[in-house]
Amino acid sequence: MVKEKKSLKNKISSRRKFFKNAAKVGAVVAGGGILAACDPNANRGANKASQETVTLKMQAAWPSGANIFYEMAGDYAKMVDEMSGGTLKIDLQPVGAVVKTSEIGEAVSSGVLDMGHWVTAYWYGKNAAASLFGTGPSYGLSSQEVMGWMEYGGGRALYEETLSKVGYDYVGFFHMPMPAQPFGWFKKNVTQVSDVVGMKYRTVGLATNVLTAMGMVVRQLPGGEIQPSMKTGLIDAAEFNNPTSDSQFGMQDVSKHYHLGSFHQSQEMFEIPINRKRYESLSPAHQSILKNAAYAANTDNYFKALVRYSDDLSKLINEHQVNVYQTSDEILAAQLKGWDEVIADFESKDPFFKKIVDSQKSYAKKVMKYLLMNQPNYRLAYENEFGPLADVKI
Repeated sequence: MVKEKKSLKNKISSRRKFFKNAAKVGAVVAGGGILAACDPNANRGANKASQETVTLKMQAAWPSGANIFYEMAGDYAKMVDEMSGGTLKIDLQPVGAVVKTSEIGEAVSSGVLDMGHWVTAYWYGKNAAASLFGTGPSYGLSSQEVMGWMEYGGGRALYEETLSKVGYDYVGFFHMPMPAQPFGWFKKNVTQVSDVVGMKYRTVGLATNVLTAMGMVVRQLPGGEIQPSMKTGLIDAAEFNNPTSDSQFGMQDVSKHYHLGSFHQSQEMFEIPINRKRYESLSPAHQSILKNAAYAANTDNYFKALVRYSDDLSKLINEHQVNVYQTSDEILAAQLKGWDEVIADFESKDPFFKKIVDSQKSYAKKVMKYLLMNQPNYRLAYENEFGPLADVKI
């Protein structure tokens, strides 16, 4: 009996020590929790340390150095880094670092690259419908409205279906609604369709078909080959994209006649393909960052472009004595007629192509009715302040 009492006493004593020690530990933990609540940075380092940094390899279709498109790809990569707090990084590589530009889609799909940065017109050769997601007919739509159609008008589902048809296995995001691309660089001022008939001209995508319908002899060349080809006479005229990019290619050294405004490529944006398996292996937070960084870059790149493009247009005029014109209505009307012929031809051959076009037309008919009726004539306001557009010096 004495032994039982002693044993019971020892058990009670041990139990008291356990609860006493537990209380001390609890106080420390609770204290830590209070400190963490008071200091929002207290757990940040620990959380970051516990989350492994993920690096994705991206190849762009643009050269590094003085190239605004490569710079914009870098802007996107920087936003991903900042939004993730450094836990998701993009290793950006220039054109040709791993594969040729034409091979980016296959390289991303197979996992040779995690990501790419290019435009859908670069895989137009696999399926003409690719151009409808960047360099298609306008129907009054600008790049911004085409992106609106992608996200809210049924375009994304059709885009996914197009990827499947060509065998690309990736998730795609878009950014940078590009202003309408210039008709480009010529050896003289062209005002009539007869001025360009038979002219050897560089462009890409469905625009090749449209301008061929106008009587031009079209050649598809990579951006880096445009200026040398015009210098040697392989082509007579060319377009690329904008005053900044064109200046960086040195087009002002081979031509002094630059025509702004055209329907051959009146809307385009960058495509960011991401290997599907790699994307799905990421955390939901990282997936969301890749998507929303594209939206953020979309706005930032557009704001940057307006300033840079207008600054470089001024330099072309004032420092390089380039003559700048607005493309004539006669040529623009011929381009629209060319689009009608090309689209009708493709629709008759490919029901899926027609399905995409019908979707775009439906969206354009409704959305542009509102926009065109609601938007005042901004040119009137501009000329009211600064005088006739053609006479304004910048």
